[in-house]
Formats: sequence, structure tokens, C-alpha cells
Amino acid sequence: MKKITYVLVLFFTFLFSYSIKAQDILKSKDLSTVKVDYLSEDDLAKISSQLKSNNTTIEQVEPMALSKGMSQTEYNKLKVRLNEYAVKNATGNDKPKIIESQTDGRKQNQITNDKVKDTANAIIFGSELFDNPTLNFEPDLKIATPVNYLLGPGDELQVSVYGVQEFNASIPVSVEGKISIQYVGQISVSGMTIEAATQKIKAAIARVYSTVSSGQSQVSISLSKIRTIKITVIGGKQPGNYSISSLATVFNALHLAGGPGKNGSYRNIELIRNNKVFKNIDIYRFLVKGDQSDNVGLRENDVIRIPAYNQRVVVEGQVKRPGIFEMKKGENFSDLLNFASGFNEFAYTASVNVIQKTGKEFKVHDINESEYNSYQPQSGDVFRITRILNRFENRIKIEGAVFRPDYYSYQEGMRVSDLITRAEGLKEDAYSKRARIIRLKTDLTTEIVNVDLNAALTGDLNADVELKREDIVTVYSILDFREEYKVTIDGEVKNPGVYDYFENLTLNDLIVQVGGLTGSASKRVEIARMVKSDVIDDSNPKRIELVQFEITSDNNEQAKNFLLKPFDVVNIRRIAVYEKPQMVIIKGAVAYPGKYVLENKKENVYNVVMRAGGLTSVANLEGMKIKRPIKQDQIDKIKSVDLNLSKTDTLNEKLAKKLEEDLKFSTIPINWEKIVKDKNHYSNVTLFPGDEIEVAVYNEGVKVTGNVLLTSEIPYRRGKGFKYYINAVGGVDSKGWKKKAYIIYPNGKADVTKSFLFFRSYPNVVPDSQIVVPEKPETKNMTTGEWVSIGSVLTSLALLIVTAFK
Repeated sequence: MKKITYVLVLFFTFLFSYSIKAQDILKSKDLSTVKVDYLSEDDLAKISSQLKSNNTTIEQVEPMALSKGMSQTEYNKLKVRLNEYAVKNATGNDKPKIIESQTDGRKQNQITNDKVKDTANAIIFGSELFDNPTLNFEPDLKIATPVNYLLGPGDELQVSVYGVQEFNASIPVSVEGKISIQYVGQISVSGMTIEAATQKIKAAIARVYSTVSSGQSQVSISLSKIRTIKITVIGGKQPGNYSISSLATVFNALHLAGGPGKNGSYRNIELIRNNKVFKNIDIYRFLVKGDQSDNVGLRENDVIRIPAYNQRVVVEGQVKRPGIFEMKKGENFSDLLNFASGFNEFAYTASVNVIQKTGKEFKVHDINESEYNSYQPQSGDVFRITRILNRFENRIKIEGAVFRPDYYSYQEGMRVSDLITRAEGLKEDAYSKRARIIRLKTDLTTEIVNVDLNAALTGDLNADVELKREDIVTVYSILDFREEYKVTIDGEVKNPGVYDYFENLTLNDLIVQVGGLTGSASKRVEIARMVKSDVIDDSNPKRIELVQFEITSDNNEQAKNFLLKPFDVVNIRRIAVYEKPQMVIIKGAVAYPGKYVLENKKENVYNVVMRAGGLTSVANLEGMKIKRPIKQDQIDKIKSVDLNLSKTDTLNEKLAKKLEEDLKFSTIPINWEKIVKDKNHYSNVTLFPGDEIEVAVYNEGVKVTGNVLLTSEIPYRRGKGFKYYINAVGGVDSKGWKKKAYIIYPNGKADVTKSFLFFRSYPNVVPDSQIVVPEKPETKNMTTGEWVSIGSVLTSLALLIVTAFK
């Protein structure tokens, strides 16, 4: 029992010691017993709070934790867990920023600087190097540490002993420039190269680890974390102090500062170290040759000074890279041309025009090609490289009836026959009696030289004219001299129109070409032929010659094969009677509603209704009407009427649109009772194709719509008038215009309310009719000011009348 009690007391004491160490890790004197794996989330929170309250980081307390007995392994575990805890619990503005980048075990503070495109200085050669965010000259952490790298506070060394004895630790260089190795002690390494520090550390370890001196164990030392150094950039677009990697170079710092300022030099940048100019940097060496000899490494407190430029020149025109360039003393135009990547393919290279500045004004100077290596540009020079002339020194052209019309190279002594041979000879349609040469004279005017091709091609040197540069030889085609002949066919053929005329073209050929005759073609054919004569005959009034004959209307191949002539007009007439069956529709209260073919041209309503079996017992005799489709020509007539309206008035367009899209039909009322009594009554209208006869079913209701209190259908009562039905739905509303109310009868007729003096008559009401009460038009009430104005006018008028009669 005593043993169990002893073990429990020891266990709780062990846990309590962990809790105490977790809560006050910075003040504890012994950290050798701390086990990071047993720390809870609360313990990590307390440690993180301690570090924040002391304004320090876990990396900064590493030497102290190791000196108090914490092993390097436990410290590394604690560091990892604290970082994981910080990331896991970070929210909003408290979320930690990643300030370190790690590649292959080596870490470096990450330095960024947002780049803004410099549009003002975009044409300065080299400016694009520093406003491109993808080009930052950051040091590569994968490369081996340079042997001349100087250690300093903030660097971290990875020291490993392996073999018989083992040791592994990441040891920072303290602010005093020393590293502290367990059991070895402190070693000063600040200001030493990595190679010298490695030898010194190995010697110190060998004094403690006996197997190192005997060779049974090996020592490895590498740079695991790179420190940050402070440098200053003067004269850049974003001058100031910068914290950058100790492996950074001049170009990296210049990129962070945005490169030289508006008037900064690109060719005489000074790297000042220990108050002395350590290096003069010329960025052009990198831009033109890719030479990075000026891209030296930086050290603590280095100053990069960008002075103002000495001289700049402008190159514009036909070079591969126009812009503004900085020149050094002793450089010539060839050097400048090299900076601009040389002339482009359209440049005039024999000489270059330069605009120079004197003390008072400008002057122009021409640099010949022989002076390119000797002329030294002056500050402010503007070099203009022009295009070559748009002309050829040895060009000649042939066009027309040859197999390969094109441009060809001209050679001294070339003749017409030589050029035709190059063009693969004459075509079959070539006009061989004449060819034309358009020649450019020395004064740039043109002349025509005629050539006899037959003679030239048979060896006559007098006809075979010698050619000159820029000559244009034209070989005519006999087809060019022919008139373009046409024939016209119209009437009852599938594709009437105008067609090309060919020799020996017959009527049969033309009918087959247009797709043949239609079914309505008659046997009558009329051909109009133009009259040609060298003599004017005033006694003959004919303008054309008319040829008439008959063909077989049901056959495209005619027995008489009539030969056509140019410009003939052929007209195939339509047969006298050729009408396809046309239909009307009847629907509603008839015995057999449906579609009916119009039997004759005078087919009327009565005949069609009787053919449909007559009216049924439920038919409303007063509800018959015809709906006739509105034809396109009616809409076109409305559009063509000029109502002399303003340009902004769209009355015509609105009316045409309403007919075309909304109404689509016009209504014709039918009085069936009158038709039954008199077949010649005007209601018995003649029907047109597409008409619809509607016979309404008897309905005893009367619909009341519009601006009434209740839109409804009231049962019809014989003898009741117009006002009865309006009152039956509650009367008109506040916007209703009762005196303009109207009625629509079942057959489509309409009637309106009439007024005479103080008397008003309303239309009769029949079953299935519809009463409509329209809305009153909006009226604008006169304002007080308008009434006062009218009163003033009347008062002035009254005074004028009184004065006149005095």
C-alpha cells in the first residue's frame, strides 16, 4: 500500500511540475524534465501568451531554453507545436503573416514590394526591368552557400556530428556574434566567412568530442537560416531603407526600389561601402549583353546611390527598340544602334537624320553610313530613322491574257517576248494584234507604247520593244471586246429572270435552264426582239419586233426549236382559266362546321351556310359575322399615306402595327333574317378566300365592361334600356365617361350614345351584346396663377372698352 501511495504522489508531482513549467517557462530554472508531447492546448495558449506579453518569439528564447536544460529535440517539438497552435487559432487581423520562406531546409525572410507600371517613363530603355513583378532577382536558396559569405547576427547554422558520436542542432548567431553549442561553449563567428567559421567550429567540437579528432565522427556545418540586412537606396523611384536578405544583390535592391527615378542614371550607379565607392554599376551591360558582373552581393549598411543622368538621346522610327537611351562619354552612334537592337527590315540605312540642340535653337544634321562609328551623340539628340522608299529598282509587270500575270524582275535588255515567255505564254483568247505598255518617264509622267504581238513573237526586233523598269505590259483578251449579251424570260416558268446569252441558244435551251414551265403555262409565247438599223425610218413607229407563236404547254421540249438572239424578251402567257380551289371556314351554330371550297366567283354567305346544313336551333340570328383577314397591301397603303405629321409623331406606325399584330382581321356584320327574306340583300356578301363565318350560339346575357364598378354579365330583359344594365353593375366609377358609352352587338356592329342639346339617346340592347364604358380623358385643372392671369386680361379688356365709349 505504501508503494502504491508513493507512486501516485510521484506521478502527480511529475504532472504538476509539467504544469508549472508550462505556465512559467520563461521563469523556470530547470527545463530538462519538460516533455512537449504531454502539453495540452491550454498549456500552449499560456506559453504563447507569455511570449506575446514579453514581446518576444520562440526563436529568440531558444538560447535561454537550451541553457536551462531543455534538449534541442524538445525545443524543436515545442517550436513546431506553437506554430501549429498559432495558425490554428488565428482569426481576422490576428492571423499570422508568413514572413519566412523555406526551400530544402534553408529559410529566409520573405520580402515583397508591389510594382506599379511606370507609364510615364516606359520609353526609357531599361525601365521595364524594374516594374515587372515577375522579375525580382531574389537569391536562390537551393544553391550552395557562397564561400565568401560573411556570418552575422541573425544567421542560423545547422551543426551536425555523425558517426560514433551524434549531435544535431540549429544554432543562431546571437547579437554578440556568437553561437552556443551544448557542452562546447560559445564560439565567436561574426564577420567570418562560412568557410573560416566551419574550420573554427570543427576545431572547438573536436576538443570536446574525442571521436571527431580521431576521425571516427564527422562534423557537418551548413547555413540553415539567412539573416536580414539593412541597405539604403538613394535616387530610386521608391528611395529609402530596405531590409533584405544577406544573399541579396544590387539588382535585387534596385528592383525593390523601383529602379532609377525619373532623372536617374542607368549607367553610373554607385555601390558605396564603408563610405567609399565600391562598385560602379552599368545596367546596360546586363540589358544588352546579359553580363551580370555588376550584380554583386550586398552587405550590412551598403548604400546604392543613383545619380542624375549625364546625357540622354532619343531614337525613333524604324529601329527594333525605339526609346530614350543614356549615353556615356566616348560612345558612338553604332553603340547607340546596338542598344536599340539595330535597324528593322524597313529602315533606310544609308543615312540617319538627327535633330540637335544648340544654345538657342534646333538644327538638323545628316549622318552618313560611313560616320556611324565616329559620330558621338550629344545630350538631347533626336535620331529619326525613316522608311525606305516605296519603289522598286528592278520591277516589271505583265497582266491580261497570259497564263501567269504577275510582277517579275527586270534585267537590262529584256524585251516583250522575254517577259511573255516568263509568264508561260499567251492564253488562247489573247488578242495578238496589239498589246500595250504603260511606261513611267523620267519626269514621273506616263506614256503608252503599242506593240504588235504577232510581229514581236515572230522575231521582228522593231516590234519586239525593249522594256524598262516599272513598265506595265497589258495583253488584251478578245473577250474584252465583246458586249455582254443577255436574254430575259418571264411569265409561267419556274425561275423567271435575266440569263446569259450564248451562240445558238434556243427557246428549248432557255426553258430547260429556268426549270421548265409551270402548270398554268398556256401555249401562247411572245418574244420581243430589238430592231437594229443603220437608217432612221420615221415612217416605221415600231420600237421592237414582236414574234408570236404557240408551243406545247405540257411539254418542256418543243417541236419548234426557236433560235434566240441577244436581248430577246420571252414571255410565256398564263392560260385563261387557272385557279386553284380556295376555301373559307364556317364555325359555330351550324350543322356541319368546317372548311368549304368556294364553288364559284360569286359564292355568298347564304350558299355556304346552306351547304353547311343551315343554322341549328341554338343559333343567334343576330350574332352572325364574317372575319376577313387584313391583307398586306392594305397595311402598306396606310403606311404610305402622308398625314403631314411631325417627325416625332408615330401615328401611322402605331396604326399599321395594330392592324398587323393585334387585329389581323376586319369584321363584317351579317343580318341573317334580311338575307333569308331577300337573297340580294347587301348582307349576303360575296366571300373571299380565307374568310371565316362565325355563327354565335344564342346567349341571353349582356356583358358590361370598362370603367364600371363591377364588370359582369347581366341577364337580358326585354324592354330594359341601356341605363338599366349600367346601373345593374353599380354604375360607372370615378373615371367612367358615361355619355361616351357604346355597345357592341353580337354580329360585330357597334352603336354609341348620342346627345342633342339637353337630350341623350342610348342605343338599343339585344341579347349577347356588350356595353363598354370608356375612361374619361385626363384634363389639367387651371392653377391659381392662370385664373389670376385670365382675370387680369378680362379687366384690362373691360377698361379698354369703357375708355373707347367715353
